[in-house]
Order: sequence, then structure tokens, then C-alpha cells
Amino acid sequence: MTVPNLKDVQETCRAPQRHWKFADILADPSIHARWEKVRQYFFLRESTYDMSCRCNIRCEGCYYFEGAKQYTSENRDPEAWRQLMQAEKDRGVTFVVLAGAEPALVPDLCKVCFEEMPLGTIATNGLIHIPETIGYRIHISVWGNDATSQHIRGAADMLIRQIDNYRNDPRAVFVYTFTPTNIDEAREVTEILSRQGAKITFNMFSAPVGYDGPLKHTPASLAKVRETMIDLLASYPEQVLFSNYNAVVHTHQLGLDALFACPYPRRNPSQNIGLGRSFRQYRTDLSWDRDASCCVPDTDCSDCRHYAAGSAIVTSKLFRHATDPETFRAWLDYVDTYLAVWVTGYEKGANLYTGVTEPPCCAP
Repeated sequence: MTVPNLKDVQETCRAPQRHWKFADILADPSIHARWEKVRQYFFLRESTYDMSCRCNIRCEGCYYFEGAKQYTSENRDPEAWRQLMQAEKDRGVTFVVLAGAEPALVPDLCKVCFEEMPLGTIATNGLIHIPETIGYRIHISVWGNDATSQHIRGAADMLIRQIDNYRNDPRAVFVYTFTPTNIDEAREVTEILSRQGAKITFNMFSAPVGYDGPLKHTPASLAKVRETMIDLLASYPEQVLFSNYNAVVHTHQLGLDALFACPYPRRNPSQNIGLGRSFRQYRTDLSWDRDASCCVPDTDCSDCRHYAAGSAIVTSKLFRHATDPETFRAWLDYVDTYLAVWVTGYEKGANLYTGVTEPPCCAP
């Protein structure tokens, strides 16, 4: 694979042609209305929590089973988790992401977290139903059709079982992770989910540190994924929670860190403000390590295009995008998408920008 030269790719990032005042951008009624809608959620402060070091399947390229965290002991005491959530609220955390290996294996712990911190998301493979009493958004990972799932995840009839577990469940969002090998299956899967009335969003496989297997993206696969994402969004606008700018950002030749400078502690030494100060990634024994803290630990940062990472990285770059109406519309679409995907009860609006615009500039 030919690695693009950073300077060459940076030159493709669009520079503003006119200096716009923020007030002039907000003078557009559609922009102002969307800005007022999304900025009500700027109070969200996330941290992530590995709930279990066990899983009922094993997927190729799994982030969890890389590095040392997989060997951590499990704290299964509900009271200990309740005390952690209470301490997190005192720190100013308002949003939790429950992950791990498979959090559905410990529903009692997930329930305690929800009782103490009612805003959040659970990342799950969807093969075990999470009780309705846990009102978090539920992200169900999809890596292709059932034949592909059998091959790389070792689970038969996976999509059928996921749909059966979460049929008509307003908490559920199906997250289709694009790899170079499953691009042509995306329409088939999106059509199946759409017929069920399910909501779908898109993710990019981002290689774990040291991974060089067949799921790692190439410039050709990135371009094909972008085209496919935009096509599916146009074909299924009611079911697909996405925007053209999401597609552009997550399929760029540069990863998110190179484009925007990742603010998570693992890449950001500053503890003055933002995620560098507030974000923690807790392991199953309730410990955490600032030097390893990011939303998807053990990902190769140079290859990170993960939807979870982008939800914080791109949305934190408000001023980078407040350069002109076109770029700000694209950013508002991204934030509106992020909130619809992650926050229970938030309804996504129609995208404001239907063109394809490059990021306004790249990180130094």
C-alpha cells in the first residue's frame, strides 16, 4: 500500500475563501435553527467503561483482545460500580459508553450504571438481548452479511439473531463496519435492516496496533467506501443516520488524528481543558491509565477512522468549521448525526448540506 504524503494530502483540504463572522453564518435561518438544536447537548462529557473481559464470540481484528486490558480481572460487585458512577458524576461526567468485550454478559452492572448515569450507550454484538429497563442507546455491531459474519466472527445467522433480539426497539442502532472485503455487501444488509424499520449508521474498520491483515483499508477501498456510504444515505434517508461529511471525514486518506489532532488523553498531553482533562477509559477492575485512554484503546492512531472517535474529535472542532456557511452546515450535519446515533430520544433532522466538501484544513 502506498502511504500518502502528509503535505500532499493537506493541500487537498479546503481553505476558506472569505473571512466570515460567526454571526453572519448564523443569520441563515436553517443554520441558526440547527445550531440551537445541537448546542443544547454541549453539556455531554463522556468516559468509557469495560464491563466484561469475556465475549460470546471472537472477531478478527477485535480491539478488546489486543494489549493488556484483556488480562484484567473483573470487578462484578454492583455496589462498586454504583460508587464509581457516583464518583464520575462528581467529576463532571454526564455520558457513559459501556463496552468491553461484551457488556450484555453483565446486565446487572449495566443496570446499575443506568440508574446512576441515565445518558449513555452500550456497544454490543447483539446476540444477547439487553433488558428494556436499561434505557441506553444500544449499538449493534454488523460486519457484513451472515456469510461474512460466520467467516470473520464465527457466528452463524448473526444478522437474523440481532434483528430478532432488537426488533422495533427504539434503543437500537445497527453499526455497519466497513472493511475492504464487505463493501459490496453493505447495500444488501442496509436493505434488510431498512425493511425491518431499523436505524443504521456506518463505521470504518481501524486497524489495531500491529495489525496488517485483510481488513485494513487501502486508498482504493477508502474511495469505494465513501462512494457507497453516500449512495446508501441517498437511497435510505429515513433509516441511515449519516451525512455526506461523515463519509468524507471517515474515508479520508488521512486518519482522524492527522486531520484534526485527536483530543483524547492517549494523544493529548494537555490536562487544561476538554477530553484531556475529563476523559477516562476504565478497565474491568475499575482502574484506568491516562497514557492509554482513548475511546477505542489499542487502535493504531495513524489508521483511526472509527465512528466513536470521530464523535468527539470532529464535534470538538467547532471553530475549525465555523469558517463559512457551507463548511458549518457540513459540521452541523455531523453533530446532528452524532447525537442521533449516541443519545436516546434525539431525532436527527434532514441534512443541511448535500454536497461533498473536504475538511477545511488539516492538523499541523
